[in-house]
Amino acid sequence: MVLLAAAVCTKAGKAIVSRQFVEMTRTRIEGLLAAFPKLMNTGKQHTFVETESVRYVYQPMEKLYMVLITTKNSNILEDLETLRLFSRVIPEYCRALEENEISDHCFDLIFAFDEIVALGYRENVNLAQIRTFTEMDSHEEKVFRAVRETQEREAKAEMRRKAKELQQARRDAERMGKKAPGFGGFGSSAVSGGSTAAMITETIIETDKPKVAPAPARPSGPSKALKLGAKGKEVDNFVDKLKSEGETVMSSNMGKRTSEATKVHAPLINMESVHMKIEEKISLTCGRDGGLQNMELHGMIMLRISDDKFGRIRLHVENDDKKGVQLQTHPNVDKKLFTAESLIGLKNPEKSFPVNSDVGVLKWRLQTTEESFIPLTINCWPSESGNGCDVNIEYELQEDNLELNDVVITIPLPAGVGAPVIGEIDGEYRHDSRRNTLEWCLPVVDAKNKSGSLEFSIAGQPNDFFPVQVSFISKKNYCNIQVTKVTQVDGNSPVRFSTETTFLVDKYEIL
Repeated sequence: MVLLAAAVCTKAGKAIVSRQFVEMTRTRIEGLLAAFPKLMNTGKQHTFVETESVRYVYQPMEKLYMVLITTKNSNILEDLETLRLFSRVIPEYCRALEENEISDHCFDLIFAFDEIVALGYRENVNLAQIRTFTEMDSHEEKVFRAVRETQEREAKAEMRRKAKELQQARRDAERMGKKAPGFGGFGSSAVSGGSTAAMITETIIETDKPKVAPAPARPSGPSKALKLGAKGKEVDNFVDKLKSEGETVMSSNMGKRTSEATKVHAPLINMESVHMKIEEKISLTCGRDGGLQNMELHGMIMLRISDDKFGRIRLHVENDDKKGVQLQTHPNVDKKLFTAESLIGLKNPEKSFPVNSDVGVLKWRLQTTEESFIPLTINCWPSESGNGCDVNIEYELQEDNLELNDVVITIPLPAGVGAPVIGEIDGEYRHDSRRNTLEWCLPVVDAKNKSGSLEFSIAGQPNDFFPVQVSFISKKNYCNIQVTKVTQVDGNSPVRFSTETTFLVDKYEIL
């Protein structure tokens, strides 16, 4: 097999990206591609056409063609196998098979094409190896960077310690009326200790300043071609892995890595002197064929008083729950008063609630297997097709009084099969090729937007798309339990208060 060129072109024969594997002029390749559409027989389905000198092996991709130009004596079976690999590489770097998307990632595609063919002959590689080669991930470089950063941190710490010692020595010398110690230069007089300390301090300050280098512009996309090393958090993460493997490499502190879709930014709330936080967390497990395996919800009212003059108060609770939650008050709260009048107050009315600390005064729990209690139902239908699987996912909000924000439905994908082809979608999606997941993102799900669907196709088996995980946040709680009024024990006069309500997901899975 001698492969002359690989190209992605339009149906009119216009080359979008082309890689020649033998010596060939631009005029020659443009002429070959321009003649290609005229050679195809309309109404007949073939995968190749021939001229007197070359053979075109092609595959349609929506409005484009993936074309291999080979010699006529090449093995057609090997050509077709190579063509399939080329066609699978393109969705790895391009979200959509469109001209603009191909142009934006042309260099990424050329680098990947070079891993498939060398000097006109097919290399023995698969899609996973191509991805690894183009990332150019160097283990030795990561180790070198990690060790160098550790040495730099140690050197800075040592410089600070020396500077403090010199400053202390200068103060001691001035206090005793002696001349401050200095450094003697070669062929020059000694420098005073004060100047030395100042010079070293300035050096430390200059060293601590981060060097800002201009970031090179590159096309956006999942590829990381030509990126020999990672910086920042990736370095620290790699050092942690080295420590777990027994390497004696120090690493800097690093926060927990969280998905952008699940980060919860607390809204700014005007907190009064009496502030209550009502928080609920749900843990739910459903079966893929329907049926609620387990649903458990925990809620709590946290009271925070910042002014001691409001320490002796009572909370008026309104409980409109009809799901049968189990309520439990704090041991210091008057349980009889709460049962009779739905008031939360201390057993000893002369005592005050703690000031400047969060106190849980009421908590509740709901555990059920009743399907009608599911706040957001998820229905996932993967069905096998000739090219893999067609997956249909739909959601429906069953609690019309809820408003769910930042809803993210995460579907696992098979490894090494590329990006999914999205058909219809309500909302937006993100494909994470590293973790092999598809994230379906919905900003708001409420009574006006209570249902939606997503359709996509990808190679795989039905079991590859489970478990489906869901995350969201809501400013309305699931159980209708609210604090409607706050009054003082003496005089029953009303007290201004603020409330913060949050409904979060602890675990939400469809197995």
